[in-house]
Amino acid sequence: MNDAAKAALDASARARASASASASAGPVVYWCDRDRRCANNDALGRAMELANERRVPLVVAMHVGTDLSGSGIGGARRAVFALKGLKELDEDLRARGVSTRTTTGSDVAGGIVETCETLNASAVVCDFSPLREGRAAREAVARVVEVPVIEVDAHNVVPAWVTSDKQEYAARTIRPKIHRNLGDFLTAPQALDDLIAAPDALTPSETDWDALIDTARVKGAHVPEVDWIKPGERAALAALLDPNVDSFLPQRLTLYGERNKPTSPRAVSRLSPYLNHGQLSPRRAAWEAAQLRGIVDDEAIDSYLEELIVRRELSDNYCLFNPYYDSLQGASQWAQDSLSLHARDVREYVYDYKTLERGNTHDELWNAAQKELYHLGRMHGFMRMYWAKKILEWTPSPEVALQTAIQLNDAYALDGLDPNGYVGCMWSIAGVHDQGWKERAVFGKVRYMNYAGCKRKFQIQDYVAAVDAEISGIGRK
Repeated sequence: MNDAAKAALDASARARASASASASAGPVVYWCDRDRRCANNDALGRAMELANERRVPLVVAMHVGTDLSGSGIGGARRAVFALKGLKELDEDLRARGVSTRTTTGSDVAGGIVETCETLNASAVVCDFSPLREGRAAREAVARVVEVPVIEVDAHNVVPAWVTSDKQEYAARTIRPKIHRNLGDFLTAPQALDDLIAAPDALTPSETDWDALIDTARVKGAHVPEVDWIKPGERAALAALLDPNVDSFLPQRLTLYGERNKPTSPRAVSRLSPYLNHGQLSPRRAAWEAAQLRGIVDDEAIDSYLEELIVRRELSDNYCLFNPYYDSLQGASQWAQDSLSLHARDVREYVYDYKTLERGNTHDELWNAAQKELYHLGRMHGFMRMYWAKKILEWTPSPEVALQTAIQLNDAYALDGLDPNGYVGCMWSIAGVHDQGWKERAVFGKVRYMNYAGCKRKFQIQDYVAAVDAEISGIGRK
């Protein structure tokens, strides 16, 4: 590992619990939760470095909780995608001489503590999460284990706590802070160091991943898998770089200027599920894109890096510093006041959850977007904005609108349960990271979008036909 990479690795970490260094010769435990990959993972790298410093083994702990059992809101769709990725990760880690341990059950923190106590761990390294459930679990583990606990942000290019110590108002306020630090973190990919104290031989994996996958399929049948994307770290890197599978880099990046047109699906990366599940490093994706200067137009590269880095990391910042990130309480006061003033405005159409869920409204464009989400687990980025704003227009109140949008996204999106999803709904419905606009019924001062505007931007019938064609063979249509 070169000096620049070492400096970035050190800056990506912070102490969650500052217990004295343990005299135990037990292993370092890396709790792998949000960044489920072997390569380009600073959390795994820090754990390996710590294990080598102490000359002890490294054990990677994984927990299969409610969300991965199939019984969570995302059903089999999210659970099986994650479990297949974890199975591959388990195989790759063990090939490197790294032992793994997997616990199951609703108590995430309890499972990790059990692993640490059973192994007499000498230190714990964990992934960073800005979401309340993830933060609560990390705090619970740090309170109980009597060894150092180190949290590493391998989910952002610039670690969230390096970028800012407060909630940023908008992209324009966080952008210079990210760019100021970008040179320190956007470094070439580095190979992991070998473990000094790696076991001479590993017993077969204790985890029956195939059984967990089968169980998730049964319990999660209410939201079945999708077949347009292959899970796992190797598939993620192929989707990024392998031209044999129509990778995003370099060829499709040249189309990025068309990304806001739903009728140009090849212009978007479709890497979001891999980033969401931690199977792809955003730093790796950003570095590879940056290497294409002189080959691909700078405008396309800059636009992609803006979305991949600035906009993604703005979402993590919002969720980290605003405890009401999925509630109208988290909106700016101007938006709360404006929405409250218009909460009782008459809606021309009002739909219940089931009607919205099945895409049975009067609006063919909205229906197509919802069907894409419901059947395929994805939605074009531009359509996500229109989709959420229409939910505000067609539900009884802003509170119901926000709850409905978040629930639909978390239930059906392969990249749901994520800061980007929460912030996307909050931007559309509650004006987060936006400004006040001309006041109108229902929306108040929140930015408005309508069918006519979409019609001017792209061929609506082409988008509707494309969605219908793609889902025509799915039994749940």
